[in-house]
Amino acid sequence: MLVRFGNFGNVVPLLVQNGQQQQQRGMATLKAISIRLKSVKNIQKITQSMKMVSAAKYARAERELKAVRPIGDGASQFYEKAEIQPLADVPQKLVIAITSDRGLCGAVHTSVSRYIRGELGKDDQNIKVVCVGDKSRSILQRIYGKNIMLACNEVGRLPPTFIDASKLADAVLKSDYKFSTGEIVYNKFKSVVSYNTQTLPMFSLAAVTAAPKLSVYDSLDDEVVQSYLEFSLASLLFYSMKEGACSEQSSRMTAMDNASKNAGEMIDKLTLTFNRTRQAVITRELIEIISGASAL
Repeated sequence: MLVRFGNFGNVVPLLVQNGQQQQQRGMATLKAISIRLKSVKNIQKITQSMKMVSAAKYARAERELKAVRPIGDGASQFYEKAEIQPLADVPQKLVIAITSDRGLCGAVHTSVSRYIRGELGKDDQNIKVVCVGDKSRSILQRIYGKNIMLACNEVGRLPPTFIDASKLADAVLKSDYKFSTGEIVYNKFKSVVSYNTQTLPMFSLAAVTAAPKLSVYDSLDDEVVQSYLEFSLASLLFYSMKEGACSEQSSRMTAMDNASKNAGEMIDKLTLTFNRTRQAVITRELIEIISGASAL
């Protein structure tokens, strides 16, 4: 049977036999399942490779973190012992978000951005944000783009160094924004499958010099305090970046492991579906051959 399509003048054959139509549908289904099965297998290979790479990076990040933790603890002890408080007449606050440019690591970056969104929701007039990594910037700029003061990219490709933290601290201190207090928001590494979003305090020179218990430290003038604040800010940033990098690699390793397991389950289901469909097509073809032979 021939069917003519409209005014195009092209004549194409139309197969009206039900057996042939069902065979074509069956073959198309087999081909679609085969393509999807192949794509899932390729995805599983990628996730397994990413898991191995993340495992190697995580092992290195954990070793480096053990050496850096005393630096961060020592720098934060000064603010606790001196009992430094923010100035009442200077409400400006600075928040530094420690993230990276890379994803596929669970909610590591989202948890930091969620905490900062909560702070900006309380008072978005007196808070400025420094985004370390494109992930936090892309999340925050949609609603609070006017609050972003600085943004750093190319973060996460290589392990963080003290030079990177020093450059960031220098850019923050040389900015025109005058703040009384601030926070460094980062992910503190606990275990391979666990981390906590925590903060580290920051204070300006005026807030430190006004601390009531600063007198317990001998021979402290404004120049010495300023030099120490610059070094302590770089130390806290370096420590928080190391904590965030270790949390990110462990979370990515866990995420890629779960993705590989999910891909394996999908491969098993698709393989079973493919075999059942292929068996149905073969059975249908045998029935058609037997029916045709019986009709003759």
